[in-house]
Amino acid sequence: GQVTATPVAGSTANGTISLSCPTDVALDGDGYLFIVDSNNNRIIGSGPNGFRCIIACTSTSGSASNQLSNPSTFSFDSCGNIYVTDQSNNRVQQFTLQINNCSKLFVNNETL
Repeated sequence: GQVTATPVAGSTANGTISLSCPTDVALDGDGYLFIVDSNNNRIIGSGPNGFRCIIACTSTSGSASNQLSNPSTFSFDSCGNIYVTDQSNNRVQQFTLQINNCSKLFVNNETL
């Protein structure tokens, strides 16, 4: 049969976040989608309320620990921590996930 694609994020998806050169995606254990938005130098995550930026949310490239410059790939380890290849900074960044006692998911103290 014929394969049909359905946009879930980006310019042709209704009610979603704008992307510029998405380069990688990953699903977590709960089925939430994470997107490397390379030209915007950030990581996008989905949640119950839709998509939003979760890492490096200024869209400005940089080399500080909370910034990315041309991120390209994304992965989780067995504990759910996030690893991002930060291509133009020649590094791999680890972002630690934290879960509070209300079972809300946090990345660097921001609620998902």
